Amino acid sequence: MALNTAEAFGSAAGNARLRFESARGSLYEAQAGLRVGVAWGYVPAEECAPVLEALDRLGARVFGLSRR
Repeated sequence: MALNTAEAFGSAAGNARLRFESARGSLYEAQAGLRVGVAWGYVPAEECAPVLEALDRLGARVFGLSRR
């Protein structure tokens, strides 16, 4: 996700949007991985909650960047 975001800042407008969208997709993958880890009992939900909240805030920022 971080690499896609960095790449977007160095891309032309249309390509930048695609890179930001790819970054958002990677963020969703990370969230899904954490949720699966919780569902399968590998990670306690209370430990994941702050991380998922932070990813939600980050996702909102990346979404905003993709709409510039």
